[in-house]
Amino acid sequence: MKSLLSVIFFTVSLSSFAQNPYYTTPSVPRSSYQVNPNPPVQYNSGYTRSNGTVVDPYYSTRRDNSNSNNYSTQGNVNPYTNQQGQKARDYSSEALNYGQNRTIHQGSRGGQYYINDNGNKVYVPKRNLGY
Repeated sequence: MKSLLSVIFFTVSLSSFAQNPYYTTPSVPRSSYQVNPNPPVQYNSGYTRSNGTVVDPYYSTRRDNSNSNNYSTQGNVNPYTNQQGQKARDYSSEALNYGQNRTIHQGSRGGQYYINDNGNKVYVPKRNLGY
C-alpha cells in the first residue's frame, strides 16, 4: 500500500511539473531551460478594438520592470500557445536594433520609447542610454 501511494504521488507530481507555467516547454533545447524569476500569470479577457478588430482572450505574465520573464521575449516559450518569444531582452545587444536612428526617450516609469512618424510612442527593449 505504501509503495502504491508513492507511485501515485510521483505520477501526480510529475504531471503537475509538466503543466507548470514557471518552466519553459520541452520544445526548447535543454540548455535553454530556465525558471522564470517572476512568472505570475494573468488572464486577459477578449475585447474589440476601436477599429472593429476582435482580440481573443489570452494569458500573459503580470507587468513588472523587466521583459526577461515575458512570454514574448527571446529564450522564453508561451506554455499556452507553444510559441517562442521573438523580442530582444532588456539591455541585450539585440535591443540596440530597435528604433535605429531615432532618439530614445525614457518615461517616468522606466520604459524606453521613440516617437514614430505618426507621433506615437513605440516602446523598445531597455538599453543603457548613457545620460
